[in-house]
Amino acid sequence: MTEPTGQLSRGDATLAPTVRWSPSPQLVEPPLVESPLVDEVSGTWGASPAPDGRAVAVISDRAGSPAVWILDVAGRARPVDAGPHPVTAVAWSRCGEWIACAVAPGGAPRTEVWLVRPDGRGLCQVAGFGADTAVLAGWLPTGELAVTELGRRALVVGADGRRRTVAELDLMALLDVTPDGRTALLRRGPRGRRHLEVLDLATGARRTLVDAADRGCFTPDGQAVLARSDARGDLARLVRAPLDGSTVEVLAERVDGELDDFAVAPDGRLALLWNVDGGASVLVLRDLDGTELPVPAGPVVRDPQFSADGTVLTVTVEGPVTPCAVWRVEARTGGAAPVETPLETGFAGVRPELRRFRAADGLALTGWLYRPDNPTGAAVISLHSGPEAQERPGYSPLFQSLAARGIAVFAPNVRGSSGFGRAFVDADNGALRHGAIADVAASVAHLLDTGIAEPGRIGCMGRSYGGYLTLAALVTYPELFAVGVDVCGMADFATFYAGTEPWIAAAAVSKYGHPDHDRDTLHALSPLHRLDRLAAPLLVVHGDNDTNVPTGEAEQVVAALAARGFPHHFLRFPDEGHEFLDPANRETYVRATVTWLHHHLARH
Repeated sequence: MTEPTGQLSRGDATLAPTVRWSPSPQLVEPPLVESPLVDEVSGTWGASPAPDGRAVAVISDRAGSPAVWILDVAGRARPVDAGPHPVTAVAWSRCGEWIACAVAPGGAPRTEVWLVRPDGRGLCQVAGFGADTAVLAGWLPTGELAVTELGRRALVVGADGRRRTVAELDLMALLDVTPDGRTALLRRGPRGRRHLEVLDLATGARRTLVDAADRGCFTPDGQAVLARSDARGDLARLVRAPLDGSTVEVLAERVDGELDDFAVAPDGRLALLWNVDGGASVLVLRDLDGTELPVPAGPVVRDPQFSADGTVLTVTVEGPVTPCAVWRVEARTGGAAPVETPLETGFAGVRPELRRFRAADGLALTGWLYRPDNPTGAAVISLHSGPEAQERPGYSPLFQSLAARGIAVFAPNVRGSSGFGRAFVDADNGALRHGAIADVAASVAHLLDTGIAEPGRIGCMGRSYGGYLTLAALVTYPELFAVGVDVCGMADFATFYAGTEPWIAAAAVSKYGHPDHDRDTLHALSPLHRLDRLAAPLLVVHGDNDTNVPTGEAEQVVAALAARGFPHHFLRFPDEGHEFLDPANRETYVRATVTWLHHHLARH
């Protein structure tokens, strides 16, 4: 086989000149699939409305890398130059004069915060200097910006760029400040063990206000905190915690799902976003008297935010055949519509069905099945990241491209996934992770028992934690899988802890275990030490700028497979980090993955 040129091409169209594709010499490289792929452009998302709600700042990759655009009520769009780096978050100031942007240089997990005027003037960096990772919380009632430089400090930043440190604590994020500027709201703790504290900015005194909470904000009058919490219950709900220490009150809860997110209007009205039925969204507006108004939107809704005058709510909506689009909701009536015409993909696509099945130990599990119109008997298990994330019926060009080729995709929510309550999220902590690995085998059994797939024609793929779980499943149950794809996955917990960002390592101990105290457990759970059991040809994909799961995790897998002479390919992106942000790179990844899976799952 000839040495690759560093480019993957289809016909006369170069897919990604920066990609490095390293084939193993033991396997003939499968030909690239010539049939078209589903459009990799994600669309428009992450909206922040102007103060009067008549325009929105959004993130869009319509022109390439994710960038800031402004859409007006007539659907007209114009770009805002926020620099050359991919944008990951935007927030329009309450006075309307500035837009704050989080950007990811080189596509890395490290992010910076910049300010820019809506007309593109005045671009300046205000946080995330050097090696710091800056997380944008949003604009405060004081007119300042709330920012956390992870692992170091919580800041409020003025529109003039002046920075004021309000706290320096471990495992902390600044969420909000009261309108009088006297009290800050902090999130504290590691993954799965977070709580909300209030900080007196004059004295430095801190106290816990809400247990088992991961997001919150002050009420408009500054007298209480609204929070998403599952304290004293299994499903997350909305609670109100007065600052005077009186009883915490449950404001909203459901028996059929948990609170996913919420937003508060200046007059106290609420937008409640619920996660129900395996990952579908329900959006409601709640008036001051408790009256609720359902808002018709798409299958998956996120990013609720009110305009500063409270007249408009913006959300991001997506579905299995519709890319992300920003919707504008009239706060008084609940009338909702896309701000602009959603992107047309040109594919009819398949809509997933929710499947219910049982783990080996009897635990109830669910998953989304993308059943092709032209089934071939081949199927792929797809494992989401997290693990405290959830597979939901959103837009996936990879799933649709596989289904178009007759390959079914089953995306289970194994134990440890969010959206199903606290007990389910904690069911894979530490040594319990062996149960999550067994859930992958139960997913295979479900495909076989229901006739969705044929024995010997099932693959496994996943990214980040899903990449780890893919490796773990492949070496634990090698007889079940014909092929695998590991994207940015951990291979060895010891090297992961040693190489990841210190703040990521500190936050992960509650989920995975302590690198010293739980060394034997983590060694047993690390797939790298059992790669001799691997039987499925493996595609490994990673971004060179990844400091969440460092590229060394992929490199040591590839080195071990090469030393063994085992069939594999290594696809790496020099200009990406833990997330693949550039649409051209995502297209290359999808094409390579579809090619790899199709080649190894096709009947020969």
